[in-house]
Amino acid sequence: MKFLHLGDLHLGKSLGDFDLIRDQRYALEQVLKIVQEQKADAVLIAGDVYDKAVPSEAATRLLDWFLSALAEMNIQVFMISGNHDSDERLNYGSSLFEENKIFISAVFDGTLHGRKVTDADGEVCVWMLPFVKASQVRHFYPDEKIESYEDAVRVILAHADIDSSQRNVLVAHQFVAGSGADPELAGSEGVAVQSVGLVEKIGADCFDAFDYVALGHIHSPQKIGRETVRYSGSLLKYSLSEAMNTKSVPVISLGAKGNVTVETIPLHPMRDLRHIRGPMKKLLSPENVESPGDFIYVTLTDEDIINDAMQIFQQVYPNTVKIEFDNSHTRQIEHVDLSEIGNHRSFSELISDFYMQMYGSAISDEEMEIMRRAAKEAGVIDETG
Repeated sequence: MKFLHLGDLHLGKSLGDFDLIRDQRYALEQVLKIVQEQKADAVLIAGDVYDKAVPSEAATRLLDWFLSALAEMNIQVFMISGNHDSDERLNYGSSLFEENKIFISAVFDGTLHGRKVTDADGEVCVWMLPFVKASQVRHFYPDEKIESYEDAVRVILAHADIDSSQRNVLVAHQFVAGSGADPELAGSEGVAVQSVGLVEKIGADCFDAFDYVALGHIHSPQKIGRETVRYSGSLLKYSLSEAMNTKSVPVISLGAKGNVTVETIPLHPMRDLRHIRGPMKKLLSPENVESPGDFIYVTLTDEDIINDAMQIFQQVYPNTVKIEFDNSHTRQIEHVDLSEIGNHRSFSELISDFYMQMYGSAISDEEMEIMRRAAKEAGVIDETG
């Protein structure tokens, strides 16, 4: 039996001011082609189907198109919710979807639900665990000691009727770490995980009973511990931290019990996301310009601040997302001790010094007055400050 593993579609996401719906459809068209070429039996979608709890109309239309295409190909789908999804919205119409073998588990109701599929080697049980928090699981198991995400997942699995002698596949959306090693983080999920810390971390050994674990939540494609516990990674590069990723789709072949192989097939974006660095003149010289339609993050090393840098760059790279400077002025600011910077100094002195460091000239009286009005409205200084 062959499964294709997807996760973190984030349908409806934007990159800066740029809408990604066309890029996402382009990638999903490749996925459909891979399904056909690989003769896959089912697609596993491991959460964060949408980018927002209230998805845009364009995002819902895109998911409808994708699921309809899979249904027309007679491909089974096993889809769960992630932390970006609205449980109820993703679950809407799930009973109707089941008629087309599209199975959705978006709301945890105290039970780990499994669906059995059959091939020449017998039955495979596909278990679906939507994103859960410890507080949710505590509600259903008040007598269990549940203090962390890992406690919650272990309790759920302990109460599930899993026959380890049979072939079992799990679809889950959590932060899973191997023994002694955390996954490579990227994107907004990386920031969220780092802020939560150890509470959210789940050991990969929780899933020893499963022949394959299809994970979502981390955007970098990778295995966790063993080859058969994997993050598929996000559909596209959704942040600068993913610029060096190669996006791919894992295709899992299940033979008889214990016989599992994983092949990753690259995805090629309609518009890549790249990071370029250097002085503006060099970066925009014709011999250095390549793939101008890509999404571009720019780090300028010019010592002089360049007015209208974004407008200049977008004349060559129209999809420039962000520009930042890295020079002696910005590095000096980074090394300032913020805990001491305000001691015994007035607001005007701080602003004047900052302006001089950034622009190499004194701030005008008019500009200072604008800064003071903004600071008063923000409550940074009082009326007499």
